[in-house]
Amino acid sequence: MGGITKVIAMKYNLTFRLVALLLAVLLWPLAQAQERVMKNADVTEDALIDALAVPQAEPAASEEVRTRGFRPATRQPDAPQRPAGPGKANLLITFRTDSSELTNESQSALDILARAMQSDKLAGSTFRVEGHADARGDVERNLRLSQLRAESVVSYLVNHQGILQERLMAQGKGSSEPLNKTRIDAPENRRVTIVTLRN
Repeated sequence: MGGITKVIAMKYNLTFRLVALLLAVLLWPLAQAQERVMKNADVTEDALIDALAVPQAEPAASEEVRTRGFRPATRQPDAPQRPAGPGKANLLITFRTDSSELTNESQSALDILARAMQSDKLAGSTFRVEGHADARGDVERNLRLSQLRAESVVSYLVNHQGILQERLMAQGKGSSEPLNKTRIDAPENRRVTIVTLRN
């Protein structure tokens, strides 16, 4: 009897492991898609608008327009509306080594970001610009450098692209939120994240 129980337990254990492996394989792309870092070729105006859009709040009943005897015409959208995104975009914005000076490639990506921010869908939004660093080096120094880099991005968007300063807030995160926890020096850990705060 002991041998049969052992065989059943082994089959159960194998089935459990296969199901766990299958779930991990199926859910891996979903987890990666949520925290994907947009590299140069991925940075398009449409991709940024889709990522940074947040659901619009429905007007409260007290905000509805009241009229006497007629109903104002409402314009029907010509095309179906795209669903709102997560309100967040991770960008691989690069800087000169150990500084907050933007590279030419990053300036090009920020030019595209500025166009997205000025689009009809995002024009009324405010954003937090988060600077991230990898875990190499001193924690305080990484925090200071990530703050300077976030400020550099805000400065570029304001001074070169005309985005209003009031729409942007810089925040350095240091190495506190790595995307790649297994490889501390991974490029995706040195990124800039744009977060939509409100419309």
